[in-house]
Amino acid sequence: MKHFFNRRENIVTEALDGLLQTSPAGSLARLDTYPDIKVILRADWDKSKVAVISGGGAGHEPSHAGFVGKGMLTAAVSGEIFASPSVDAVLTAIRAVAGPKGCLLIVKNYTGDRLNFGLAAEKARAEGFAVEMVIVADDIALPEITQPRGVAGTLFVHKIAGHFAEAGEDLKTVAFHAAAAAREIVSLGVSLSSVSIPGQAFEDRLGSNEGELGLGIHGEPGAERIAIQEVGAIIDKMAERLAPALTASADHALLINNLGAVPPLEMGVIANAVLASSLSKRVKLIVGPAPMMTALNMNGFSLSLIRLDPVREAALSSVVAVHAWVPPVTRHKPEIVAAPAAPAASRETARASHDRQVDALLRAVCERLVSLEEELNRLDARVGDGDTGSTVATGARSILSRIDTLPLADPAATMAAIGDILSTSMGGSSGVLLSIFFTSTGKAMSEGQDVRKALLAGLDRMTFYGGAKVGDRTMVDALAPALNSLASAGPTAAAAAAGAGAESTKSMRKARAGRASYVGESNLDGVADPGAVAVANVFQVVAGLA
Repeated sequence: MKHFFNRRENIVTEALDGLLQTSPAGSLARLDTYPDIKVILRADWDKSKVAVISGGGAGHEPSHAGFVGKGMLTAAVSGEIFASPSVDAVLTAIRAVAGPKGCLLIVKNYTGDRLNFGLAAEKARAEGFAVEMVIVADDIALPEITQPRGVAGTLFVHKIAGHFAEAGEDLKTVAFHAAAAAREIVSLGVSLSSVSIPGQAFEDRLGSNEGELGLGIHGEPGAERIAIQEVGAIIDKMAERLAPALTASADHALLINNLGAVPPLEMGVIANAVLASSLSKRVKLIVGPAPMMTALNMNGFSLSLIRLDPVREAALSSVVAVHAWVPPVTRHKPEIVAAPAAPAASRETARASHDRQVDALLRAVCERLVSLEEELNRLDARVGDGDTGSTVATGARSILSRIDTLPLADPAATMAAIGDILSTSMGGSSGVLLSIFFTSTGKAMSEGQDVRKALLAGLDRMTFYGGAKVGDRTMVDALAPALNSLASAGPTAAAAAAGAGAESTKSMRKARAGRASYVGESNLDGVADPGAVAVANVFQVVAGLA
């Protein structure tokens, strides 16, 4: 797989610098120990409260540096991609932010993190710092192991510890709430792809119809492979695993975490499925969906839940000044607002009426367009997708089938009715454009304009919305000169102008609108635009009946 980076050895340092430069001024800082020791800390930190430190390998962005700020982490220590930071890095962070009240280390349950943070804690204590450490082991994918992994549920611990630290509580109290939270978090992940690490060869261990359930956040294999299926079925399987680990009859907070590569559209579908599943009745607060603890570009997501009580709910809901935390929302049903009714005038259908001349003209025009179906399709097959004739004929047949219901004695209402028919029956962009044309023409006529000026008003609206003008190789090349000639010289001149306009499109080697704009010049040369040909035929019929 492809990645955006300069040199692999600089990727983490450059990414953190990018974060620093795009965060609000005065919010974040880094220690001057780059590149060997990478510590991001609060720029406003004065050591008057308990410091909260977390970290781990890179590749989980926005964790951990994205959660540094007032109300959450005081500092984040980063290693290289999927590699624990060194003992020296953690110890340096402790020295930088721990004050008289001491500091709490929040560590995910991986051997490297436990050992490096643990040894740093012991060294810091030997130097006189008050240090406590909480280990998060929230993953339930492998229930038989004695040391479950720490995954996205760690963010609940960040938030709760940060809340009590910001409130001025002592280290013992902050550590107590953090440890209690860590014991009551459960998480489970699923993915449809393996992880691709920048600068390393990518090998997808999954088949085209396979996913993995119960995976970690470092690209390690899942607990089991599953067949790709509807997301609702995947959620049901996850709910079946998570439910036994939840506290019965208790409210929970739910974190819906994007593991890195799931598009927002699909995350919305996932969230909807989770909140329609059996887990929903256990959920009171929802965090996400959002990428919060990723696994680089893993195409998957994880669900984390924590039992709520009033104190914990307040801690999770308190306002923070970090860019990556998504404030929780209370589970609720979507609000549905009644759509406004159409104005009475729009709802009323003009009564059918008869006019012999209008009836004859409409029938003749529609029959001509139906007869051109094959010819227009042939032209469009050379410059577009080959369906102009069928699209036009469909609209014409719809008008013919309803001609006895039209208010033919009322020209303005007839124009509006044709616009309505074409908007629902003709399809494609041409159907919408012609609907705009007839609807706008009918409106102009109802406001007192004569038919010729009203037709020009309809053309103006159609070209405004459609964007085409004379010379762009569309129906406008025939329609615009025809309507201008109709207004000044009558139907015969209009027919001649439409014919000349359609003929001119044969020499236009570049289309600037419509599907023909995607076609090469050699395919357009000598071929008339089918929409313009249809317009020219309409004006021939009009002139013949005038």
